[in-house]
Amino acid sequence: MMPAARESLLDAAYTALGRRPWSAVRMVDVAAVAGVSRQTLYNEFGSKEGLARALVRREADAYLAGVERALVSRPEPRERLAAAAEWTASAARGNVLVRAMLTGCWGERLPSPTLSAVPSSSAVPAQRRADGPLPSPGDFVALVRDRAVASLAAHGGSKTEAAELARACELAVRLGVSCVLAPAGEGGTAGLVRNALATVRSVV
Repeated sequence: MMPAARESLLDAAYTALGRRPWSAVRMVDVAAVAGVSRQTLYNEFGSKEGLARALVRREADAYLAGVERALVSRPEPRERLAAAAEWTASAARGNVLVRAMLTGCWGERLPSPTLSAVPSSSAVPAQRRADGPLPSPGDFVALVRDRAVASLAAHGGSKTEAAELARACELAVRLGVSCVLAPAGEGGTAGLVRNALATVRSVV
């Protein structure tokens, strides 16, 4: 199947999830919206669980791609971290799967794919990847922290500076995730991160 057709199926599944609980989403309906047969859908994803894992993986990848964009969107390191935290909060507000992945709170309306890898006999490379381990909330914190460190690290910095940078990045990430559950007040998520980073000794 062409990647565009796979994306169409995932789009159809995401739209269906917005209208009804995942338990009520039918594979035949997803296939019909995407304009393919139910057998084609099963050939691509293997099962409804496989479809769910692929959908979660896609939304995780889109969230992390947004983090990457935020980390290069500003000239100042502190502003980059503030932008990444703001993106985290806004992405979770706009996407129920991102919110669930970042918080670990999978409601009854959502699929609940296991985070560990599942046996896969899929010949589809994208599905084999989806059937691998899915990130936990702690994994997301580490992934975003490490990407932030890589984006902001100065060449030739000392070990002390590197450790301080990692702490500052983790603080910003964790503040962003906390704002998913308890939205920031005046100044928003970005303002909260700016203020927090201003009070700690760091290299940003």
